[in-house]
Amino acid sequence: MFQPTYPIRTARLTLRPVTLDDLDDVSAYQSRPDVVRWMLGAEPRTREQSRASVRAMAGEDAWRAEGDCLTLAVVCDDRVIGAVELVWRSERDRTAELGYVFHPDHCGRGLATEAVVALVSWGFDEVGLHRVFGRCHARNDASARLMTRIGMRQEARHVQSYLFDGVWADQLVFAVLAGEWNARSRASQG
Repeated sequence: MFQPTYPIRTARLTLRPVTLDDLDDVSAYQSRPDVVRWMLGAEPRTREQSRASVRAMAGEDAWRAEGDCLTLAVVCDDRVIGAVELVWRSERDRTAELGYVFHPDHCGRGLATEAVVALVSWGFDEVGLHRVFGRCHARNDASARLMTRIGMRQEARHVQSYLFDGVWADQLVFAVLAGEWNARSRASQG
């Protein structure tokens, strides 16, 4: 089993497991059309749908087996402003997939970058991952910029690879290897 030592703290944030007490904050962003705009098949959630989502996320506090998702609440000033996750895609290949969602009221201050860097660092430093990748709709510029900003490179553009709201859409794939992540971390410290 792989589980972070909770909480994970950064300069401005606390990352910790989601709890049922997070419902109000999670519902505040899950109910917004601008938040779910790029999520496949997602629509703004009702409070009851958010309650079910919070219950599910509350059980995602560790990796017990390949395929598990680790989802952490991102807390700033005692409020949950979003969530970051790593899905354990391959034990043999030591690969995980990155995901994140943030309340738009907290964008533009580098908080998403700070949270994502903390979680990806845990994956490389504590778990020994070899590769972390992320995917986004080709028109989701904010997500593509975030992955680029943390040092991921665009590896692919899958042209018309999936149906998104009934229209064929392109998907971008970004990734970073442990050696690249560690070299970047050393360069930023030196």
